[in-house]
Amino acid sequence: MVENLTQTQIIKFLKVKWVNFNTPRERPSFTTKDQLLDWMDSLPCFTEWRTTHPIELIWRDALEVVKQLFSNPAFANHMTYTPHVINIGNQREYGDYMSADMAWKIQDHLPVGATQVPIILGSDKTHVTRITGGLEMNPVFLTISNIDSDIRSKATLRAWRCIAYMPIAKFRVHPDYQTVLQARLWHKCMDLVLANLKAAALDRCFMPDPSRYIRYAFTPLVAHVFDPWDLDRFQKAAKAVNLSGVHMPYWCDWIYACPSVFLAGEILHTCFKFFADHPLQWTKEAVGAHELDNRFIVQHKWVGMRHFAKGVTHVKQMMGCEYREIQRTIIASIAGAISPQFVHAIRAIVEFIYLAQNPVHSPEMLRAMERALSDFHVCKGAIIEAKARKGKKGVKEDFCIPKLELLQSFKGTDPFSQTARQSKDFTEQCMRLLNRQESMEIFDLYALLNSRGVSLVNDMHAEEEEVAVTNPALAWVSHVLPDEVKSVHGPQPVRNHFLKGILSGDAQTAFQVNITPDYKSLSLAEIRIKYILPNFDHSLTDFIARSSLSSGEHTRWDPQYGCFQVWNKFCLQLHSAFQQHIIMPSRVVQAYPPSDEFPLGNCDTVLIDAMGINGKMTSYVAQIQVIFQPVVRRGSNLELPSYLSDPLLYVQFFRFISSPEDCPELAMWTVERAYTQDQNDNRYREGAVIRVTDVMHAVELIPVYGEGSGRWCALCNLLRTLQAFLFE
Repeated sequence: MVENLTQTQIIKFLKVKWVNFNTPRERPSFTTKDQLLDWMDSLPCFTEWRTTHPIELIWRDALEVVKQLFSNPAFANHMTYTPHVINIGNQREYGDYMSADMAWKIQDHLPVGATQVPIILGSDKTHVTRITGGLEMNPVFLTISNIDSDIRSKATLRAWRCIAYMPIAKFRVHPDYQTVLQARLWHKCMDLVLANLKAAALDRCFMPDPSRYIRYAFTPLVAHVFDPWDLDRFQKAAKAVNLSGVHMPYWCDWIYACPSVFLAGEILHTCFKFFADHPLQWTKEAVGAHELDNRFIVQHKWVGMRHFAKGVTHVKQMMGCEYREIQRTIIASIAGAISPQFVHAIRAIVEFIYLAQNPVHSPEMLRAMERALSDFHVCKGAIIEAKARKGKKGVKEDFCIPKLELLQSFKGTDPFSQTARQSKDFTEQCMRLLNRQESMEIFDLYALLNSRGVSLVNDMHAEEEEVAVTNPALAWVSHVLPDEVKSVHGPQPVRNHFLKGILSGDAQTAFQVNITPDYKSLSLAEIRIKYILPNFDHSLTDFIARSSLSSGEHTRWDPQYGCFQVWNKFCLQLHSAFQQHIIMPSRVVQAYPPSDEFPLGNCDTVLIDAMGINGKMTSYVAQIQVIFQPVVRRGSNLELPSYLSDPLLYVQFFRFISSPEDCPELAMWTVERAYTQDQNDNRYREGAVIRVTDVMHAVELIPVYGEGSGRWCALCNLLRTLQAFLFE
């Protein structure tokens, strides 16, 4: 199956001999590409695109787009229609708009029985048509706050819809007037696109919800997420005349719209871009580009996480996930190379960005964000003292950064790539292509459901205790047509190991190993030699003795004569720390033996919860060395006790040497490798055999580099060679 064929490729396909010689039943129902395109153009489209002249604005009625989103049956189980209050303990929590005070205030002004359809707009300054003969346009997006935030936050789920491609006109005037005229044009275009939405906010309109009930709806503007990329330049131009140059902004006649409320930055541009442009650059200047790169290069490689094999200072473009990867380890990476106050300032910014990403906020959380910003301002003098803040003209001694000021506000694919780029009717081609794309998306789902005789109404079903599917269309199809889930495009469900995996005692963690082990049958001696673990035999014997005593289950199975299945990795799965009903993607934990590629092995570290010497449950940090499970040889009538029936781990421990309170600027734990001695005073790593269910979650240890990391660059596995590490 081949998708996304160009028109030329369709023509070539229809001329292929095997197509012509197929039986009539198997032939395509169209004979020319024009016939196919005509059929596509004849499909119904909820909101058709249109163009305006002489300004090349491609747009559609925003109210019709809202009606389509509000009535989309795929979102039936992910909609909220009324304001509500969430109280957890003594704290009120704020998540989506409907849990905010503003929702209640607006509802009080509406007629009884009215439904709010809160509008969220998004502006992006990414040019989508840079290579089309000089024509430039920026997209404007729209969604509604009735849709759950975990659905809205994923672009591939189609909860955000584009409503316009705004022209970037070049006026034949003096450069001093260019910005003012462009700003006025932008607001005038927005006024045209949003006219019916503003009318509905004032006078109401009727629209069906996903269950086909007619709602008496009002459409207030509650957020406009903007990209402040050129804010600095625009701000300077506005200050010159003390005005923005726009005397009638698009929201001036939109009832309930208050710029101080709905104008808000978003995580990528306001937080991550600020981090990349400023804190990351400050650390580069203070630590040194070469040194900072080395500290990231030598860090341990985890499966599923970006490892910056060439450092972080040379990367030109990054996505949000890459910014997160840097933020996760940058505090530990710069510790020791710069002053404690400098580290404290960077940590405060990273802490703020982390808190801002929480999908649910409480008064306590908002106070924590305010404290993080306050800590930054208290410690930011260290950045100036280190001469780390620089501009084009050298060192700066101020923090006049618009994106930094915007932090106070926190209390997709180019669709035109298949058009004729130099054609005179470019905008008309864009309009037709956009209409075709949306029509085909609707038609595909309709054809799938209709061909199987399934109702087109997505009936509400009881919310599952654990959610692994975040694609609404996929969830709908999986309930009514389980065998057709592969026909649905978009994010696939997270593999749920809680259904068939090994569960921890509190059922909050799931574990999974492959059915086929990497080594089907190894003896005790073979494991000891292959993994270079001289104390493995003693640790396993000690585990069996302790488990037999505590459980009362005894066994005649002798590990000295037994054999073992061994794996190189296992999967660990948790619930979301923010929303406990959501299952997170699993994480791979490795335990590879020494090899040519990894002379000292490649083993990950975890946090475990096990019984301590004092008889109480205690947390430990440990590095997994072997993942194994005893097996009974064929023909034997022995039965293994329960404590040998699941995979076991041989781990080597680290011991805690300092807590976050001991070093407030880092606020991290420090551990070092734990050693023990035998009767002959031979010193070796302290290790033990534990159950896989004793693992709580994976932890990433960052070496304590001190003042320089250059001497460690040649080492292949720092977890095996260095002594002290940091983790959070």
